[in-house]
Amino acid sequence: MTVRMPRTGIATAAVATLLAAACSAPGEGGGGDGGGGEGDSLVIGIANEPDTLSPLLGYGKDGNSKIFDGLLRHDEDMELKPALATALPEVSDDGLTYTFALRDDVEFSDGSPFTARDVVFTYETILDDGTNNAAKGDLDAVESVTAEGDHTVVFTLAHPYAPFADRTVLPIASAEAAGGQDVNTGPYNTEPIGTGPYVVTGWTRGERITLEANPGYWGGEPEVGRLTMAVIPDDDVRATRLRSGDLDAAVLPPNLAATFDGEDGLVTLEAESADFRAVTLPSDHPVTGDRDIRRALDLAVDRELMVESILQGAGHVAHGPIPTVSPWFAEGTERAHDPEGAAELLDAAGWAPGDDGVRAKDGQRASFTLWYPAGDRLRQEHALAYAGDAEQIGIDITVESGPWEVIDERMAEDAVLSGGGDPGDPDFDLYTLLHSSLAGDGYNNMGRYRNPAVDEELENGRRSADPAEREAAYDAVQRELADDPGYTFLTHIDHVYVMADRWDGVSTQIEPHDHGLGHGPWWNVEDWRVRP
Repeated sequence: MTVRMPRTGIATAAVATLLAAACSAPGEGGGGDGGGGEGDSLVIGIANEPDTLSPLLGYGKDGNSKIFDGLLRHDEDMELKPALATALPEVSDDGLTYTFALRDDVEFSDGSPFTARDVVFTYETILDDGTNNAAKGDLDAVESVTAEGDHTVVFTLAHPYAPFADRTVLPIASAEAAGGQDVNTGPYNTEPIGTGPYVVTGWTRGERITLEANPGYWGGEPEVGRLTMAVIPDDDVRATRLRSGDLDAAVLPPNLAATFDGEDGLVTLEAESADFRAVTLPSDHPVTGDRDIRRALDLAVDRELMVESILQGAGHVAHGPIPTVSPWFAEGTERAHDPEGAAELLDAAGWAPGDDGVRAKDGQRASFTLWYPAGDRLRQEHALAYAGDAEQIGIDITVESGPWEVIDERMAEDAVLSGGGDPGDPDFDLYTLLHSSLAGDGYNNMGRYRNPAVDEELENGRRSADPAEREAAYDAVQRELADDPGYTFLTHIDHVYVMADRWDGVSTQIEPHDHGLGHGPWWNVEDWRVRP
């Protein structure tokens, strides 16, 4: 059976709890990860593994890490709730001071007590110039973090930052376990100590991460006692292993998930997400850096057909990183499918068709390469559809696939079928995607987008505490992006999962781009109950 979670506003949706009838478990499957076993164990097929398991380097920054807790957490409806804090923070009238009272009954998995010292250590280490955390810009507003005794922490901000409380779902590391070692290369990155419901018992890179229930977890020992995250980048291989019973659950593209419809003992869930697919258009490339080419591609792409044919309805069209159902979306920035208009725009700009149908201007052919990660069927199908739409207006795109190690070396000059998205504040997506200071900074601003007007409005939106000012800033960013699209946004995809129907308490949240290990129907696996 398929359970499709409701598509209400992205920022405020209430996600329904799955209420499924009991079905038989999948057949006992052999194989390397031992899926299809007892209800107190769970083997999940995920597409990607993290680079590190240390929150000091960015692991779990959006919550749901399983190994750690933040000061706050998101519930099923994405509302902030206390975790290691006893309550939501007290915020000063000027928005510059956040005070958290901390729990006094929490221990790390090695038995050491959790205190305010660990919170200070975590945030100060992340903000240290020597720490290789690509997401440290998330905490740019933090001026200082101080402990007042063992159970109170005070954050002082340099300027108002409206979504700061959302940033405190960041996992807290152990100062005792992680201190005194190289933060970038030390053993804490693969053998972390946290306060979370699960403890890492093994990590074979490229194969699996194994976790076991933490018997001393402050929220109570989980009933699902063992988790194995099987790392399987290829979508078809994940589907095959799920069908054989080697896996209990897997994330799959919609067309593969559909092949499991009606199978006994399995349930399919669709989780709404902010996860977008987009094509980066490198600013320094003579073709993709041309504004007229960018605007023409924006008009040529048939987003509705992508949602219908590639996603089989499990998603929405994307006109930017902010979903169209979000209250932050700027109405009027939608781009119609208008290939005739795209051709006229290119004609007027001097991009004339050649004998082979490919346009050229001043001796430069309108051609470029588009990469997608090998084994990712959704990105492959998006890339091929995009290239087909571009061909209709005289732009020649060569589609290539390869591992991320190869793609990383090509991002400055070649386009990439990229993904991203966060269901929280618009700052979370827009700043890292578009601000020129992050051009070429790893997977931040992969297209090297540079627009001074966008930079200014991003800073206004980030630093203001006035909701009206923030709305105006992000509206301006989206309108500028429509006029100068450094990316072609294609779709927002629902995440589709197929899993054995053996547990009570399964539900979904609105998910970010990063899903698999922490985000998925198992976001609250510590609360599941094994069905008798």
